[in-house]
Amino acid sequence: MRLLRIYSGLGPSLLLLGIFALYPFLEVVRFSTWKWSGLSAPTPVGLANYKILLSSPDFGYSLRITLLFAVAVLPLFIGLSVLTALALHRQRYERAAKGLLFMPSLITVGAAAVAWYTLLAPGYGALATVLPIPNWNNSPFWAFVIVVLFTLWRYLGYGVLVVSAHLKTIPESLLEAAQIDGAHPWQVTRFVILPMLKPAVAFLSVVGSILALQSYVAVYLLTRGGPYGSTQVLGYYLYKIGFEQFRLGYAAAITVVLLVITLVVAGLQAQLLAGVEA
Repeated sequence: MRLLRIYSGLGPSLLLLGIFALYPFLEVVRFSTWKWSGLSAPTPVGLANYKILLSSPDFGYSLRITLLFAVAVLPLFIGLSVLTALALHRQRYERAAKGLLFMPSLITVGAAAVAWYTLLAPGYGALATVLPIPNWNNSPFWAFVIVVLFTLWRYLGYGVLVVSAHLKTIPESLLEAAQIDGAHPWQVTRFVILPMLKPAVAFLSVVGSILALQSYVAVYLLTRGGPYGSTQVLGYYLYKIGFEQFRLGYAAAITVVLLVITLVVAGLQAQLLAGVEA
């Protein structure tokens, strides 16, 4: 009876999860076994799309770009979140500063990307008239840097709020005891505060990894995967295959693989998070 009451209470949530998460995923898996343009009748091809995908140099290249993007964004996202939260902790302007940092995440990503392009467009952008903005439209390195900086700008405020919330849970008595024992401020930070921020860092590593693996909108609006494919992350490669080349069955196979990679990474990092909190 107890299990029946538990599952009856979970019923509405499980129903919504099944309708809006499980069912669409199963449909994508089904589409991935078709050769389908969306304009004609689908042709069942079994696992042929997956065989093509795993041997495709374009998919391998996009996967490498995505992992490189994650490696570039994740340490900066976590490091800047921790350093900024520590710098703002207990300052008079803490709330105002955190509000300003969080504001970019409240703006739609489309509007934010258009604003960045208007400011940083080489040659005619508003900042290009007063600052030496590199020609990132034709430079693979600088285009990659622009996308990384945009991602950090958009999500840094969220990371600061997470770290700041954990900072406020550290007992004052613990910090005072360390100071009474003769610890300098930097020693208190290094040996007391930072170890107690491990749960926040582990949580941000999970969130940051998912954001990096599923990045798409910033690339689409700022660089369109260029120049020369230097910013063609898996999300944009998926869009190009599905909605520019109309290979919807193959795009569905890419979606399934991307979801599996994301779930594996999130699962491993969730285990890390559980271990840290234990």
